[in-house]
Amino acid sequence: MKRVRLGIVGIGNIAQLNVLGYLEHPQCDVLALCDTRKEEAEHKAAVWGVPKVYTALDDMLADPDIDAVEILTPTDLHKEHVLAVIAAGKHVSCQKPIANSVKDALEMVAAANAAGVTLRVSECYFHYPPLLKARQLIRDGAIGSPTMVRIKTVVGDSDSEFSRNLQPEGYAWRFDNRSPGGHLFDDMIHKFATAPWIVDTEIQSVQAIVRQGPLFFEAPTAAIFEYAREDLLGTMEVAYAPRMQMRSSYYGADEFFEVQGTDGLIWVTRCTGEMLDLAPVMLFRGDGVTESFTNVNADWGAGFIGSSRHFIDCLISGETPDMTGDQAVKALQLCFATYEASNTRSPVRVDSIETSVSPAGWPKTGDQLLRDAQDLGLV
Repeated sequence: MKRVRLGIVGIGNIAQLNVLGYLEHPQCDVLALCDTRKEEAEHKAAVWGVPKVYTALDDMLADPDIDAVEILTPTDLHKEHVLAVIAAGKHVSCQKPIANSVKDALEMVAAANAAGVTLRVSECYFHYPPLLKARQLIRDGAIGSPTMVRIKTVVGDSDSEFSRNLQPEGYAWRFDNRSPGGHLFDDMIHKFATAPWIVDTEIQSVQAIVRQGPLFFEAPTAAIFEYAREDLLGTMEVAYAPRMQMRSSYYGADEFFEVQGTDGLIWVTRCTGEMLDLAPVMLFRGDGVTESFTNVNADWGAGFIGSSRHFIDCLISGETPDMTGDQAVKALQLCFATYEASNTRSPVRVDSIETSVSPAGWPKTGDQLLRDAQDLGLV
């Protein structure tokens, strides 16, 4: 394959980030958009220079000019849509999380393998330049053998242009039984994927406490990861600070990654936001010298561009993509294992999760959500 002719299904809030890498790729032609909102799809097609618009997935899949499809629809539709793309014999990239249950995800992976088409799950964190730099430093032995991984997420408020232009209706499905969980499922899946990836070591079990916060936020949350190596542990913290203004060009959130090794320490000081006035990557070497990597592109959007470009590159070269279906299944299992560990107050093996798990009290009732919104001054 010398060029990839792509169709994109779903043009909601996240599409504006995913589409850029495809539009800029010299060997990719974005031929079609598909969305039930015809006028909105036609508007986006005009802005992005996309020649075709469909309102039904089957019609797009019948188009012989399309080689591959990007699925950006709500997670509860991923299985149906991905299986349809596979049945049409086209390659597919699917937005995270891969599916609402491990069983569904495994069915999707098996179908792709049987059809001989590529299935990958887009993971922007695998292409965020500061995380890539940190991972390479770890692989190069800059901190010796990793012994501790710490991931902290804080969600607050932002008045960025990106946030102001988000479509509220694009979030409705995240608050009800169309999703098996809230923020840990929808956003923290990035961190569940990154935790084993950054140190190239799988996580075997998890212990956790997950609290129900306002709206769909599950915070505070604290989790402990047991890796496949006895001398390597990890922690994950999630906090919600609704009255904290976050410096960000995107969502009102930021993440910090810290990897301690036998010979040194690495910090990634930002991700979604720009809270700290520090270099995006800092290396504290064993000899006492601190290296600050200021020339790393720390724009969170760069991860989306890199992820989209990578999918096209893999289809052209025939290489395995960055996040295979199998890897996406493991990230999903880790998310559900975190819920299960909190529900049972006991360690849970990640590979023991075969279906799905929801946190206690999920989903909230409409009255509960209304009270949360009132308490936060949103209504």
